[in-house]
Amino acid sequence: MGAAGDPRAKHFRRLHRLRRSARGWTVRAGLFTGAAAVLLPYHGLGLPDVLWAAAAGGSMAMAGLRWTEARTFAALPAPPPPDPALAAERTRRGLEAVVRRLPAGEGALEELRRQRDRIRLRGTAVVPAWQRLDRATTTMSGLAGRLGGPAEPAVAEAAVAGRTLRELAERAASVERAVRLAPDEALTRAHVELVTQFEAGVAAYEQLVVAAAGYVAEDGQPAAGNAAVSRLREATDLLRGIAAGLAELRTAGPPIS
Repeated sequence: MGAAGDPRAKHFRRLHRLRRSARGWTVRAGLFTGAAAVLLPYHGLGLPDVLWAAAAGGSMAMAGLRWTEARTFAALPAPPPPDPALAAERTRRGLEAVVRRLPAGEGALEELRRQRDRIRLRGTAVVPAWQRLDRATTTMSGLAGRLGGPAEPAVAEAAVAGRTLRELAERAASVERAVRLAPDEALTRAHVELVTQFEAGVAAYEQLVVAAAGYVAEDGQPAAGNAAVSRLREATDLLRGIAAGLAELRTAGPPIS
């Protein structure tokens, strides 16, 4: 999948096709020339022999042309080998695109990203706040489909805030690893500030999720709550009226014989 967009691989594939075509025309030219050389002394120069000779000449011309193209292309410098990191990134994106088209593929990719982030941040000071952020983003994803109308911009803001906080967590974790390798007072202060900013951002994100949940609760209450209760009460009154009418019919008097 990664080789499909590799210029170096395309170069050598084209060179292979040119050489294969040149060999094919060379074989045809040999066959037609041999057939013409064998048949001409026996039959003389007739119309069939003219066709054999024309086919032989045309095949020899095509073979020469193809070999010339192949040698000219082979003389061109091949593109440099691709960077392994870039090739791996292209392969990863291609695989993600394939998985994303599968049923529940997006959810599987999201879970893989969460697991990857959890492994990268393991053992750092941002883990507790990151776990809170993970729960909050999962809750926000469940609420996003119900945040319509005036609350719809909050969904986009929450997505941007979630990505920003994850990047901040990874930055703080990277600085913490650097501090462990070479303790430095200024670097330690910078790490503390990054962790503090991350924790404050997570707290603000949690408040956003709480506000979104409150909006969903209030927005759905009149339509889903009061209307349902009213319909249940109406159905109850109707059943009670039917039951009372049946009771009156049974007690109205003896049956007529």
